[in-house]
Amino acid sequence: MIQEEALGWVIRTRDPDFIDWTGFTAWLEADSRHAAAYDVLATDDADLAALVPSEPVIVPPPANDVGEPGWRRWRWLAGGAIAAALVATLSIATLNRTDIYTVTTKPGETRVIALEDGTRIDVNGGSTLRLDHKNLRFAALDQGEAAFTVTHDEHDPFRVKVGETVFEDAGTVFNIVHSGTTTRIGVSEGLVVYNPESEAISLPAGRALVEDAAGLRLSAVDRQAVASWRQGRLIYDNAPIGEVTGDISRSLGVRLDGTSSAKAMRFTGTILLDKDAPRFFARTAPLLGLSAVRQGDAWLLKEKDGTQR
Repeated sequence: MIQEEALGWVIRTRDPDFIDWTGFTAWLEADSRHAAAYDVLATDDADLAALVPSEPVIVPPPANDVGEPGWRRWRWLAGGAIAAALVATLSIATLNRTDIYTVTTKPGETRVIALEDGTRIDVNGGSTLRLDHKNLRFAALDQGEAAFTVTHDEHDPFRVKVGETVFEDAGTVFNIVHSGTTTRIGVSEGLVVYNPESEAISLPAGRALVEDAAGLRLSAVDRQAVASWRQGRLIYDNAPIGEVTGDISRSLGVRLDGTSSAKAMRFTGTILLDKDAPRFFARTAPLLGLSAVRQGDAWLLKEKDGTQR
């Protein structure tokens, strides 16, 4: 059944009029075996010649196909060059190739990745990062936080994909946080371009950008604060406590929340990280103007009067 579905997708995606990339991506992500089956058929022209009939094949469109309902005919396009180009394009879009590998860290765990071109990626806790063995100039941050120290190549810029957003470097040190629908980036050296193919917003050293449901916001950032978690500290300038709690959770591997009123407060200053949670909160909560209460294996920040709102 999977091979039949894969064959149908191979035939459909090779049609120059094909538009249902969303449906195709959804099919690939529904089962890890789908991508493997598709790649085998798409890259082996000899086998495909034997499998695909010479007459047009009737293939049912998926339920989310935006085209006309019912069955439709799809043309078969032969040719290894077309297959190679198509597979390369699809692989970049879906990140489901065997040469794509994932780096995952648990909350409180960090990793350092050294790429062959000299680029270094520091991955903070609770993060998922995807890289490409065949393209050292590409990364995708699915969640969490990573700091990039990029070896610049003006002919082959390094790109980081975060959701539908692309950040392109221009010889840069920068830090990206992606949590839920919010993405934050701060630049400490060089220049980063936000969505170079559309908005093309330049972020030089000392600039930061936040993208969330409210839109885009640009601001200044202390260059020393960018990726300061690598030195065991978190530096803030009028940051909401809700943002601070997320950073602490990711860096220390503790479950931390705050009351609604506490998370709405703002903080300016430096927090020293400490893996000893009781000691850390005993020192840090007063610094934030809050109190910390342990609740099982989690912690809650609340206002000092004890009111939870």
